[in-house]
Amino acid sequence: MTSHAPVRAFLRIVSAALALAVVAGCATAPVPGVVDRHTAGPKDPYEPFNRKMFAFNDTLDTYALKPVATAYTKVVPSPIRTGVHNFFGNFSDAWSAVNQLLQGKPADAGSMTLRVLTNTTIGIGGLFDPATSLGLERKSEDLGQTLGVWGLEPGPYLVLPLFGSSDIRDAIALPADTYVSPSLLVAPKYWKEVAIDAVGVIDTRAGLLGASQMLDELAFDRYTFMRDAYITRRRSLVYDGNPPELPDEDSGEDDSKSTPAPAGNGAQSGVKPALPAAPAASSAASGAQSSAAEGGVRVATAAAQPSPPPSQPVPAPAPSQPPSGVQPAPEPASSPTLPVPRVGPVPIPPPPASGAHG
Repeated sequence: MTSHAPVRAFLRIVSAALALAVVAGCATAPVPGVVDRHTAGPKDPYEPFNRKMFAFNDTLDTYALKPVATAYTKVVPSPIRTGVHNFFGNFSDAWSAVNQLLQGKPADAGSMTLRVLTNTTIGIGGLFDPATSLGLERKSEDLGQTLGVWGLEPGPYLVLPLFGSSDIRDAIALPADTYVSPSLLVAPKYWKEVAIDAVGVIDTRAGLLGASQMLDELAFDRYTFMRDAYITRRRSLVYDGNPPELPDEDSGEDDSKSTPAPAGNGAQSGVKPALPAAPAASSAASGAQSSAAEGGVRVATAAAQPSPPPSQPVPAPAPSQPPSGVQPAPEPASSPTLPVPRVGPVPIPPPPASGAHG
């Protein structure tokens, strides 16, 4: 009985902290009326506290967890590390089957149950993973996702000591999510439970060494990057990888600015219409072009056709009809008539005399 006193004290402290966080979250909750409970975007009213807790966890990871995880990957052979990872994952799969059943997914729950049974029997207590090669893929679920499917809002973003990124909903589900672990096999021996849980933490941290290195190289503000990535990932998990699109608050203003006004009245569109050309000038120009064109057609036609005999009069070409809607200007009375050349033999100049070359 006395061996469980530290555990009960720790649970009371965590419960009190969660109660205060829930009360604070209710006090800072947004006004109801949002269509989608998961589309409010990053809510971080506790950012000053979260940044301090993030710095604390980062310092603890830099000087304790990361060096131990690095040594673990260098000292322990890869087959043993894989077996440890599979052993802890088998317990997580069992908890995932329970949550899938609570979410109303009997097919996924049955598949995960069959996966646990296969790895527990054929895989020798979960040390091996033959279920994956048999097509029984892992579909992880936790109580935080189940509460999200039931309609509980995530609440403000929260950074927990030792556990890192979370929110109010996931913090409420955390005790149940961490309870199902291999430490149940040695309960109620407290120190053995702590040792097994410590191995699980080291195994998890060892699997994140590559991700933490990439984060250090790419992220300018690690806190903001971690917060946004956590909120986006949890929202995707609640919707099984197919979340609805987030509404854009500025879409109305952008559309009104970028959408062109309909064509029509220039006063409504705000653009001055182009002034029409003067009708007299345009008519004169078109008439001049038409007259020149007609003259050229007459010359070309007369040159192409053979000259009729003198007894027959030369037929006048039919006047060309102007296009519809175009009124050509009348020709002036004094405009000269172009002479029509007669077609005849082209004179050939005589060849030069031979004496000119001498």
